[in-house]
Amino acid sequence: MAELAKRWDIAPPSLLGPLGLSAETLAPPDARLPIVDFVRLVERARELTREQALGFYLGVEMRASAHGYVGLAAMTASTLGEALDLAQRFAVTRTDALSLHMERSTGEAALVVEEHADFGDARDVVLFALLYGIWQIGNALTGKKLEGSADFQMPEPAYFARFAHLAPAVRFNQPSNRLRFDDRLLSLPLLMADPVAKRMAREQCERLLEELASSEDMAVRTKKLISRSDGGVRSLEEVARMMHMSTRTLKRRLAEAGASFSALRDEEQQEAAMRLLERDDLPIERIAEQLGYSDVANFTRAFRRWTAQTPAAYRKSKVSG
Repeated sequence: MAELAKRWDIAPPSLLGPLGLSAETLAPPDARLPIVDFVRLVERARELTREQALGFYLGVEMRASAHGYVGLAAMTASTLGEALDLAQRFAVTRTDALSLHMERSTGEAALVVEEHADFGDARDVVLFALLYGIWQIGNALTGKKLEGSADFQMPEPAYFARFAHLAPAVRFNQPSNRLRFDDRLLSLPLLMADPVAKRMAREQCERLLEELASSEDMAVRTKKLISRSDGGVRSLEEVARMMHMSTRTLKRRLAEAGASFSALRDEEQQEAAMRLLERDDLPIERIAEQLGYSDVANFTRAFRRWTAQTPAAYRKSKVSG
């Protein structure tokens, strides 16, 4: 962002200084920026540049090498599919605010981006930079202009029309954030494929993953992934897949941490139910479905157990309050 702002003659100290940041403190590869500070950074950059569409500019500038060992592993992979597998496996070493996973159906593949943090007014910048950036990286690594489309959960920003010609086919207000493309593209060879460099980069990524696993409580990591960006919750199988381990291993690791998946999911269901019921635009039937209940009666019994109230009574108390 600091480098990008130079296009508008904004020097890094002018952008970062008032936020208590500096280029020096952000330079180390292991430096991390809290989400609240990142949002403030985006807001200040927009104010100084008077440009709302910073996410597109960041996407254009994105290079695989900017993502450290994860980017190096992806760059030196044999095929596009292998590069995406490495990216989704090790993305957590870069941030826990977002995660990636692949979905495949007949003839189509999709790289799905899950949000695990509230980016506030910076959400469009994050999603455009990431999805458009990944598309740009794919073009660079294969030496081809890849065809496909992009879906976003967010509404269409007012500025998007200025950049629509630069992006793949785009749809807004969709169920998930994803890049969709012909699954035959996964077998495309990469221009910089290098088995030795890939092995070295992957080993570094594995070490970073192990350090992360030992430094962060397994229950905390699991709970972050249980919650979906649409307000619903994930199953044990879904979470285990996203954490790149078997369901048996996940349950064992949670037990070692003194937790259980069912208890964590129950806790997240309660929190999600209360959040969703505070909105008056979602029918209770739809909320029950999002939370994984087969019918409203089962959801009502669970909600009574949590709060000693029915969902309708809880909603009425919140809406009237």
